[in-house]
Amino acid sequence: MTPVTPVKADPRHPHRRALGALSGVVAACAGLALAELAAAAVRPESAPLTAVGGAVVDRTPAALKEWAIRQFGTADKLVLTLGIVAVLGAVAVAAGLLAVRHLPAGIGLAGLFGVIGAVAALSRPEASWRDALPALVGGLVAAGVLYLLVTAVNRPRPVGGAPGGTWPMDRRGFGRLVVATLAVSAVAGYAGRRLGAHGSAGATRSRADLVLPRPAVPAPPVPAGAELRVPGISRFFTPNRDFYRVDTALVVPRVDADTWRLRIHGEGVRPLTLDLRDLLARPLVEHDMTLNCVSNEVGGPYAGNARWLGVRLADLLREAGVRPPSQGGPADQLVARSVDGMTIGTPVETVMDGREALLAVGMNGEPLPFAHGFPVRMVVPGLYGYVSACKWLRELRLTTFAAYDAYWVRQSWAQRAPVKTQSRIDTPRPFDEPEEGRVAVAGVAWAQHRGIARVEVRVDGGPWRDARLGDADGVDTWRQWVWPWEATPGRHSLEVRATDGTGAVQTGERTGTLPDGATGWHTVAVRVRSRTGITP
Repeated sequence: MTPVTPVKADPRHPHRRALGALSGVVAACAGLALAELAAAAVRPESAPLTAVGGAVVDRTPAALKEWAIRQFGTADKLVLTLGIVAVLGAVAVAAGLLAVRHLPAGIGLAGLFGVIGAVAALSRPEASWRDALPALVGGLVAAGVLYLLVTAVNRPRPVGGAPGGTWPMDRRGFGRLVVATLAVSAVAGYAGRRLGAHGSAGATRSRADLVLPRPAVPAPPVPAGAELRVPGISRFFTPNRDFYRVDTALVVPRVDADTWRLRIHGEGVRPLTLDLRDLLARPLVEHDMTLNCVSNEVGGPYAGNARWLGVRLADLLREAGVRPPSQGGPADQLVARSVDGMTIGTPVETVMDGREALLAVGMNGEPLPFAHGFPVRMVVPGLYGYVSACKWLRELRLTTFAAYDAYWVRQSWAQRAPVKTQSRIDTPRPFDEPEEGRVAVAGVAWAQHRGIARVEVRVDGGPWRDARLGDADGVDTWRQWVWPWEATPGRHSLEVRATDGTGAVQTGERTGTLPDGATGWHTVAVRVRSRTGITP
């Protein structure tokens, strides 16, 4: 009987390289799935994709962040996650190819990604040593699975035996091993998602059970003429589901209202700790207010109007002994910190100057949605959100601007950022083709805490024409406006500008959003169709 001589697999063979690349991808899937399961036992923010994504956001230059928001809008976080997955996939393929040629090096590369994930998790605000565990578990699993698969790929093949029958690990056996690994990974990943959801079930239940008290100071009825009901115009109140969301949280924090606490401390403060029951026992104020993001370009979508319910922030600060700088208080900055570690700095003088700065618990008649800060967030009229609108609030600290730079200030944004007067054309939209004749040009304008006194429109650089304003609902909300245009066939340019309640006219000088908000007139280009079908 002729002995069977094993023949060592050639790692340069295309078949081996393909199996090596597949091994790397399968190992990465297994590592991510087991890391997700481990994160369910720590906290969702510790999952490697989330931790690495958050670290990338923190270290991305402000200009690049602005570009991402312009290009992808509120889908920027999804795009970032997909980008990280693509990079991870490329590294996984490289690790598999390397492992076929040099197994220890490939395993080392697979494990290195676990270390990178752990470092990223530890760099996040509010992180503890436990946050590194999911990534380390994922790295070890990925390295182990890669070793198992590549060892099978490189196992010597006997010469002279029946094809596929005498080789200890033939293609069919390798395929079964891959399928089994992916099946276990899918179960682990699903279990991690379910356990993570179960961990937030208390938060979901606490929001469902929360009954908001009636306001001690209800908002006045909205004037009947505030809603112009022009087709295509923004609704006066933005539904919660449509309200813009711009933040750095890749995973929306789900805070249990029953365990939520707010700590107030710092310079010139009698420390105070409140739970939600304490907060709701205070007089609640209802106030209509427009919020807008500093990342909103001229004519952009990152603005919304809502009816907020909450406690006056100034009253709460006075209860803690806080005095504004104009009255001799030592602190000029109020630093709000969210449960995910985000910090937002607000001028103390502003929140205590009489405006309706609130710790909000309700939005448009219901408890805050999780995506908008449940159970408690800040809203301050007249300031951009990055210096006022902290979501998922857990701490208020009194300090000075000289002593501390909040998150966005460290990202090159201005320390103080009052809202600039803005106006927007909602209809017609850019490149619309309305028919000649009367066309309703309409939109919204805002200048929180100053109000809107006038809106003007012009066509093709001609004279400015007064638009008709919707009735004002105070100085802190946007106003709708409409102008009837007798449109003639051809291409036209429409521009809009607003005048605020102080008499200041919106500037036409175009600037970007950095460092404290965009300026300029919103311009829309349209092509008016002739009724005859012949359009210049």
